[in-house]
Amino acid sequence: MKLRKVQGKLKIEHSIIDGVRDLLEDLLTSNPEIRSVIPGVIRPVRDAKGDVKVRITVQTTNGWKCIALSAGARQELFVSTDLSREELEKRLRVAEKRQ
Repeated sequence: MKLRKVQGKLKIEHSIIDGVRDLLEDLLTSNPEIRSVIPGVIRPVRDAKGDVKVRITVQTTNGWKCIALSAGARQELFVSTDLSREELEKRLRVAEKRQ
């Protein structure tokens, strides 16, 4: 599978669920502290309706693992950053409001 980069920070190995790509591009352009975002596997779920929502789940070696919910699906997002959980949550909420 070919690895493509958007703006050098959004690494795309899988497709991205509806609405999440715009949110991630906005998040990356307005927050230089975020080194990269790697979208993971997409799975269908019943409770993913309405606007795009992203929640932080666990800390990883180089950042945070998040779950994005939108259009009847969930997708893992691996965010490489030194930001604290609270700071990343604030920046995610700002990006969600701009969508």
